[in-house]
Amino acid sequence: MTEKELLAAILQKLTERMIPIEVDLWDTEHVAAYLKRSYTTVRDKIIVRPDFPRPIKLNATQERAHPLYKAREVIRWAEGLQVQ
Repeated sequence: MTEKELLAAILQKLTERMIPIEVDLWDTEHVAAYLKRSYTTVRDKIIVRPDFPRPIKLNATQERAHPLYKAREVIRWAEGLQVQ
């Protein structure tokens, strides 16, 4: 396999697993990566803000269920904070 073929195969695998941002769900780690903040900062100071998008809890019966957030809502929220 040539280098070009290998790169094409890697790119194909990566794009197969990509979920469109319009429907993707992010956990707190993904939100932290997007906002370029630490996990702890996001968990303790950002997702608790009243204006932050509401979480989705897939297993609502568990008290400590890991929240997920609609990626498009997090992006919209962050863009709304832009200083004019």
